[in-house]
Amino acid sequence: SVHNVKPECLDAYNQLTEEVLPKLHQDPDYPCDLVGNWNTWYGEQDQAVHLWRFSGGYPALMDCMNKLRNNKEYLAFREERSRMLLSRRNQLLLEFSFWNEPVPRKGPNVYELRTYRLKPGTMIEWGNNWARAIKYRQENQEAVGGFFSQIGELYVVHHLWAYKDLQSREETRKSAWTKRGWDENVYYTVPLVRNMESRIMIPLKISPLQ
Repeated sequence: SVHNVKPECLDAYNQLTEEVLPKLHQDPDYPCDLVGNWNTWYGEQDQAVHLWRFSGGYPALMDCMNKLRNNKEYLAFREERSRMLLSRRNQLLLEFSFWNEPVPRKGPNVYELRTYRLKPGTMIEWGNNWARAIKYRQENQEAVGGFFSQIGELYVVHHLWAYKDLQSREETRKSAWTKRGWDENVYYTVPLVRNMESRIMIPLKISPLQ
């Protein structure tokens, strides 16, 4: 989920999120795990990005949604939060099988969310190329997760990376170009992309990815 927050409300939004979300996820009745929560540092400003995992597929998603509809604390949270937002949108994502599954990590880190909007019909080709290329981007354990959209805007890919800082990001990305085969991946995947976007993000205090 991506929430665009009123600039004057960002601190209050973060505080409310950090108060309420951990309580919800401590309840074992909700088949939904918090993966990560961030504010965008570079990219769109006054923005929050949230990533959840539903254990159990679509039935778990529906079960969670139905329970939240009857959760008074959650409904009050949503109402209060809505007054702080300019807009919000979400996507239902699937993980690429060849990527790491996102697991909690200690910080401090900065995170980069690279979003690629592909030409329709090219997702399999993208996946095949990255399945071979991901090994070139594991040197500093920077690869956090790779996802593609299933519902929402389609033919969208998200790659999530973690770096100690922006200098480490630059050095790690440069290092990939010294590995034989990385240039081929770039050569074959760039023509598949309609446009792309990079966000640098800072974790919220409650984020399992720090």
